[in-house]
Amino acid sequence: MVRVLLKYLFIYLKNKIFRDLIEPTLDEIEAKMREAELAPHEGKRKVETLWPIFKIHHQKSRYIYDLYYKRKTISKELYEYCLKQSIGDKNLIAQWKKQGYENLCCLRCIQPRDTNFNKKCICRVPKEKLEEGKVVECVHCGCRGCSG
Repeated sequence: MVRVLLKYLFIYLKNKIFRDLIEPTLDEIEAKMREAELAPHEGKRKVETLWPIFKIHHQKSRYIYDLYYKRKTISKELYEYCLKQSIGDKNLIAQWKKQGYENLCCLRCIQPRDTNFNKKCICRVPKEKLEEGKVVECVHCGCRGCSG
């Protein structure tokens, strides 16, 4: 009986922390996402219409990642709950934990099958290895360089 009560108390506290700490920011991000989805796309290339959505998706996942790994303000259970509910992209966050991928913009940029020469995306090339003054822009998400 005590275990059941503790379990429900834990669920209540987790939901309260979620509502008080995380939910207002996530609601703002969701509002931005809705605006990006409904934004007019006349005059843009087909891929450019998705760039704001990729950027906001990255922002939401980065927020969850920072709360757990950088600031350490949420518990492991709440972090796992957010990933289980698809609030944050668990595959993208898993890449951020690897050395060299801390600033990765999206998963498509590291998938060789999505590029012309079966290599990683141009935004993954370090800026010092590019030509001087060359502007790099990822075709997939609009990133201008996430290699660090």
